[in-house]
Order: sequence, then structure tokens, then C-alpha cells
Amino acid sequence: MPAKHQPVTIDQLFKEVKFTPNESQRAAILHEEGPLFLTAGPGSGKTRVLLWRTVNLIVCRGVDPERIFLSTFTEKAAHQLREGLRYLLAIATSRTGRHYDISGMAVGTVHSICRQILSDSRFHPPGFRPEPVVLLDELAQYFQIWRDAWPEIVAGMGFEVAEEAQRFLSNTVEDKDNGSKHLGVLAAIKAFNRFSEESILPERDLPCDEDWQRVRQGYEAYLRWLRSGSVRKVDLSLLQQEAVSVLRRTPGTEQYFEHVIVDEYQDTNSIQEDLFFHIARGHRNLAVVGDDDQALYRFRGATVENLVEFEPRCGERLGVDPRRIDLNINYRSRSHIVELYGRFIDKVDWRRPGGGHFRIMDKNIQAHRRMDHPAVVKTDYLEADESCAQLAIFIRRLKEEGKINDYNEVAVLFPSVKPYQGTPNPHVLRLKQALEENGVEVYAPRAGRFLEVEEAKVVMGFIRMIIGVPEPPDWNSVGYQQFRFWLSDCRKAAEPFVDSDPLIKQFIADRKAEVDRAIADLEALERFMARKKWATGEDATPERIAELAKAPGISPGAKSSLRSTHLSKLVSARLKQGRPLALGYALTRATTLDWNVLDLFYRLCAFQPFLDWFKLAEDGTDEAPVCNLAYLTEFLNRFLEEYTPLVRAGHLRNKGYANSFFRSFCYALWRLGESEYEDDDDPFPKGRVPFLTIHQSKGLEFRVVVLGSMGKREWPAGPLEQAVRTMLEREGGEPLERMPEFDAMRLFYVALSRAKDLLVLPEKKNGRVYPPLKVFRELDIPTIPEFDIGVLPDAEPEQPDLGRSYSFTGAFLS
Repeated sequence: MPAKHQPVTIDQLFKEVKFTPNESQRAAILHEEGPLFLTAGPGSGKTRVLLWRTVNLIVCRGVDPERIFLSTFTEKAAHQLREGLRYLLAIATSRTGRHYDISGMAVGTVHSICRQILSDSRFHPPGFRPEPVVLLDELAQYFQIWRDAWPEIVAGMGFEVAEEAQRFLSNTVEDKDNGSKHLGVLAAIKAFNRFSEESILPERDLPCDEDWQRVRQGYEAYLRWLRSGSVRKVDLSLLQQEAVSVLRRTPGTEQYFEHVIVDEYQDTNSIQEDLFFHIARGHRNLAVVGDDDQALYRFRGATVENLVEFEPRCGERLGVDPRRIDLNINYRSRSHIVELYGRFIDKVDWRRPGGGHFRIMDKNIQAHRRMDHPAVVKTDYLEADESCAQLAIFIRRLKEEGKINDYNEVAVLFPSVKPYQGTPNPHVLRLKQALEENGVEVYAPRAGRFLEVEEAKVVMGFIRMIIGVPEPPDWNSVGYQQFRFWLSDCRKAAEPFVDSDPLIKQFIADRKAEVDRAIADLEALERFMARKKWATGEDATPERIAELAKAPGISPGAKSSLRSTHLSKLVSARLKQGRPLALGYALTRATTLDWNVLDLFYRLCAFQPFLDWFKLAEDGTDEAPVCNLAYLTEFLNRFLEEYTPLVRAGHLRNKGYANSFFRSFCYALWRLGESEYEDDDDPFPKGRVPFLTIHQSKGLEFRVVVLGSMGKREWPAGPLEQAVRTMLEREGGEPLERMPEFDAMRLFYVALSRAKDLLVLPEKKNGRVYPPLKVFRELDIPTIPEFDIGVLPDAEPEQPDLGRSYSFTGAFLS
């Protein structure tokens, strides 16, 4: 055992985990006083630096973990930071004998920390009790506005007819002439969230035309609606606005955090920038790290200028210039890959008129893995189908010759994988078919709707057989016609398993009988009450409940429910309190089923094809089906949260429950195109090649990366971006007309920098290539037939799963 509180140096801890930081990393870790500006190229170990910087502050400098603010962009990255800190601090404890508690530390995404701020009395005036709030995530925000807030928003904009408001919003925000409620709600959400992030609040007098003033009135109505319930609601964008407001109202909050450390600063928005500068104002120890060349989230309100202009803004807002340190050594990719993406990013003119640049210059990215063997290859110049066939055979060879352990170590990246107006993405479809013809399975959840994957259709088919199909709506759009075809496909997907398995057939028959019996019980009780001339709103008494239990024609289960001791005691207690229950409560209690759609799912897991899917995952053959099932449970649980956790006979009757589940909930998911699957620990299932959007690949690395498509259209900035610029009269930002070009460059820069050992580019006849990407033709890049696959390093054997373990080169060297 170490002596109690034995001191330890940071170098001793480095030695303990066999970490030797380079000069820039060491300087960043040891920097203690004043603002710090870290530019971090791909694979430069920025997450590792942030971890060690935090450990140095806690262990070697004695900073209380609760006085450190450490945030990042995604839940996955936040999870890595927390687990990495626990790992390193445990090592420090073994040397010092001191326990380091980070349970009260502000570490996580900005949203999660803002939620802590709202509920933590330390950030509120003395004696003030923080009021509870309900947080609406993206999906909850959509359902709440669609179902509940929409009439108030429509009226707030001065419309009497909802369709007129919907068409107005689609036209104004998206430049689309469509009166769909779905598109109107999405347009409203897009505008409202941006207003919150840019602090375009109703009370501000800002320049805008009549149409945008009307949208702002709808935003004001939305804010009123959020505050109108017994418990206030906030969406993810307003959450940050609320946190900043609380901090500004409370004296001394700018002194609380001694060190503020922000990862992925290029992906922050305006309100987040206000938050960081506020809490850093007291001690002025603000450290930001990011890479403007990897800024991909403008469409979510991110402002890359926060990073590009950090140095002058820091001087203005904190009164001191930051120290700049460049993390410029790439430990991930081989040198030829680094050379390619370095040449690519310089292919456009980043100069700002009048001086300066729209990009951080002079980063001087260097490769740590310097090798003479090629690390970038291309297909032969072929027709699209032939090029895909060559790629598929090559990927199969990588596995057969031991260059990858599993197909999920190869990622195929696309600017987009979604269908367009119902037509599958041709780049995705061709390569998927080529791989499958070569016996290689693909995992491409975003290439279509999640509800269209086999596992979802089978489960929904079983549920449809039990609760029935929804009634046809009064409206019958093209989209709903397609949804009805999907419902039919669900039945067809489930039928073979029902026909071949008498056990599952009996299970479904039993559940249908329970539905019929619950409805019959309700109708029998209603007839009995009608004869008694009782109304459902009348007071329940023990005597009336006892009489209900004798109603003719009700099932033993209904009788048992009405005769339960618990119900009798509850009825009596409420009478004594002067808050009697209604008779309708007793009817609902007696005719509510003991399962819901999520329960059905778990019970169905005892049958085929679920058992086969579980076996595929257990033996490591194919994890995709189980991943899809896990994701499906999230949606089923969301239905219980947004609609109802109970299956009541009154709702089952006249197809009310089927209408809510299929026509309302599932159709909304269908139109939203929900398709994302991500697991914090193992994002991509074994046994399949992941097809990803470039956005999905951000922050990840793969042994081999294939660029599935090299084309990209540059779409001009939309009406919302133009309106926000006008309202804020912001100077110094990127010109609207150049935003599409800059965004495309950053997108492909991320794609080119994900590969560790090999980057594969497709050469297709008549294929569109984004002009700056043609830089690869300036280099001596071998074709696949010319490439000696033997020069690739052999795949490292997988480590046995002995519980939680971490690799700095994998988990923390992002």
C-alpha cells in the first residue's frame, strides 16, 4: 500500500501507462494559467491530451474536480472522457493513496451539463429552489408540437386555418410550397431551435421582414406553451439558453469553475460560446480544442467562427490573449493518407477579403506512421457496376488474407446514403449488391428507414396481428399510401414464422383473445351501469364496486380486479379524503390488459426468428439483427412515454389503440425517416461492412476506408440562414455564397482522414467527382490490381473480452 497522500508527478503517471507525449501534447497538458487554444488535427490524440490535462490539474495541482468544467460534443465522447478519467485517476490513487471523486464534476455534453446547472442550487440565488423541468429531446419535441402545441403556434402567427400556417412555414423556412402538417412542424422546429441558439428572443427588436416577424410570433407562442403546464418544458436548444440565463442572474457563477475545458469547439453554437465565456470570466482559464477543417454541423446551428476567431474573441471577452498550441502529429493514418488530405484542403482559396483567412492556417500536420508502401489505392477506370464489383472482391480479399479481423473494420463512407423521393441512392445500392453477391453482408441503417429493416417489419407484423390495423384516415396522401404498403409488408414478413411455429401461432391467438375479452368485459360493464343508470363520472363506493363485480357476462379476470382488496381500500380512502374516485376508474382498471407493445416484444423473443438472431450475435457471426432489435425497443418505449403505457379496452375498441400506435406514432417515425443506430461501446455490429454517412464517421477511425461516392452538390444557403444573418447583422463570418464550398471541403476532409492503414477511392466512368477531390490524380496512386495487398500490416488479434478495457490508440486517441 502506498503511504497516505504520497505525492506523485505527472511524469510518474505517464510512465505507469507507458505514455510519452510529444512536445506539443506535453505543453498542452502542463499549461495551467490563462486561456489555451489547441488546434487538433485528425488522429492527434486530443482526447488523450484533455484527459491528461484534467488529471494533472486534479492530481498534481490539487484542483477540486467539482471546480472543473469539461465538455464535449457527443454522448459517446463524453462517455469516453468519464471512463478515461476514472481509469487514470484510479492509477493515481494506487500511487498517492488519495481517492479522487469525479461524481460531482461537470463532465459530459454541453446539454447534460446545462441540465445539471438548472437543477443545482449552487448556480441559483441563495434560498431559491430550482424548479423541475421536463427535457424534450428531438423526437419528443416533434411529438409534443405535433399533438399539443400546434394550435397555439398557428394562432400565435395569426392564422385561423392550420394548413395555411403549415404552407407559410414551409415556404418561409424551407422555400417549399407544401401545406403538410409534418413539414410545417419540421420547419417550425428548425426555425425555433435556431432562434434559441442565436438568442433571437421575442423581446429583442431585430431587423426582419413581415414573414419572419410572423415566424417569430409563432416562436413566442411556442415559448408560452412550454411554460403553460404544471411542469415547465424545455427543448435541447432552449436548455442552453435557460442555463445561461440562470448563470447571468446569479452573482458569483463566473467564479465557480477554476478551469473550463471544451472539446470539439468548432461544433459549438453562439449560445454555447456565451456560456463558456461567462463561466470562464472569473479565473480566465478557458481551454478550447478543435479542428475547423472538421466542422460539419452548421446544419444544426454550429458556428465554425467560434473556433476560427477564438483568439481575438478571447482577448475581447476575457481581456487576455490565449496561448496557441498545435497538436499536429497524426498517430492514426499512414503518411500517404495524411499527404492526400493535406493537399486536398489547400485546393480552395481560404483567404478573407481585406486580410486574414476563413480557416486556421499553418497547422503543419505531420504523419507519425511514415512508410514507403502505398496507403491510398483506387479502382480501375470502370463503369459504375464494374467498379463496385472490383471493390467488393477487394474487401473480401482483405478478410480472407487476414488484413482485417472483421468486416466492420472496413467503412464505406458517403456524403449521403438516404433515398431521394423514394428512390434508393444508386451509389449505395450498387455497392451493397456487389458485396452481397460476394458473400459480404452490409450494415446500412441510414440507407433507408429503420422501420424497413427486416427485424422491425417482423416485430411490427406480430404486433399488427394482435392489436389490428388502423382505420384509413380521412386524408390519403402519397406518403400514407407508401406507409400502408409497409404495413402490408410487415404482415408478410411475420406470416411465415406464424405458419411454421404452432407455439407462436398460439401465443398470438391468446393475446388476441385477451383483447376481445377486455372489450367484451367493458361492454358488459357499460350495459350493467346503463341498467343501474350510473354514469362513469359518478363517485365510486365500495358498495357500487361490489355490485359491478356481479355484472353478468364479465370474465373471471375482471371480477378478480373489481374484488381486489387493494381497490376496495383505495376507494374507501379516497372517499374519506373527500377525493372520491370515479366509477370510470374501476371500469378502466378491470378492463386494462397486463401487457403493452414493449411487453409483447419481450415475450416474442422466446420464439423464432428471435432465437436465431440472438445466436448469430452470440457466436459473433452477425450482430446487426440484435442491434436492430435493441434500437426497436427504444422506439417502443418512446411510444409508451409519448402516448400511453396502458392498453385499455376503451382504447382498443374501434381501433383506437391501433390508430395511435400505427397511424400516429409509427407513421410519424416513417415520415421522420428515423434510422440511426449507435452504441456507445461498439457502434457497428460484427460481421458486416458499415455503410456510413461522413457525418456518422466523425470522430471515428477504421483500418480501411472506402469512399463510396466522390460527388457532392453545393446547395446554396437556405432562407433561415439568410434571415438569421439579417437579424443579427453579424460581421466577420463566412460569406453566404461560399458556405456550400467550405462545407463540402470540410466534409470530404473528414472522410479522407478516417483511415488508419488504407484509403480506397473509386474511379468510375461518367462518375461525378467533387473538383478539389481530383487532387488524387496528381499523385502516383496504384490501382487495386497493381496494389500488393501483402504490404498491409496483418490484423491484430482481438483482445479477449475480460470486462471493461480501454485502448488509448482506439478509445482515447480520436
